[in-house]
Amino acid sequence: MEDTKQDNLTDLFPEGAFKELTEAGVFLGRRKNKTHPRMRPYILATRNEVEIINLQKTTENIEKAAAFVKGKIRNGGTVMIVGTQPQSSDAIAEFSKELNLPYVNVRWLGGLITNFKVLSKRIEYYKKLKSELKSGVLGKYTKKEQLGFEKELRRLDELFGGLENYAGVPNVLIVIDPNQHMTAVLEANRLEIPVVAYINTDMDPDIVEYPVVGNTKARKSIGWFLGKMKEAIKEGKASMVQPKEDSKKEETSVQN
Repeated sequence: MEDTKQDNLTDLFPEGAFKELTEAGVFLGRRKNKTHPRMRPYILATRNEVEIINLQKTTENIEKAAAFVKGKIRNGGTVMIVGTQPQSSDAIAEFSKELNLPYVNVRWLGGLITNFKVLSKRIEYYKKLKSELKSGVLGKYTKKEQLGFEKELRRLDELFGGLENYAGVPNVLIVIDPNQHMTAVLEANRLEIPVVAYINTDMDPDIVEYPVVGNTKARKSIGWFLGKMKEAIKEGKASMVQPKEDSKKEETSVQN
């Protein structure tokens, strides 16, 4: 991998072309022996047994994915994001908190989408316990009981820490490296929820609706993808379609 990074790639990416992507290392795929057969159209070349991703395809697909996400948000849709790998976990938490999105960056809990009604009760319990511990309400219990509540809260933090604003099944699931989160993808597919995914060359791109092929092993590369998604979500929120009732109220106030 290091040899590939040091290669002169100007024959593949002329100076100035795809500068943002090459600087972030988006072009680096997995080793050739791990390449999924259906990924061939997304690969430009192979250097030192490492696949070089076709950045033209990546650019085209990120634009399609961003336009889709923007449109969903504009029409009142909701988004959940998933990525538990060490190189994506912190970035996803920061991304989601800034945009007020539900997220999973530690461990996906089976049934989180398909069994929302049941799990939403557990999330409410988690929020209640967290609030009571913070406010001092649990001070009436013995020291041993309080330690038990704290232990329970730490366990629930791992499961539900990014889901305090998870109010309903999302309209879009964004996933970093679905190979690590197939349960989440399959749950979304089961409910016909579109998946936007940042995937590497070792995965079947047809398993998700909006695949964006890039280097899912590097923080800078993941940061590039999240940056594009952030732009799309912010633009979608800025251009949200107003509910008809609000529009009527505005029309009435103007007439008066």
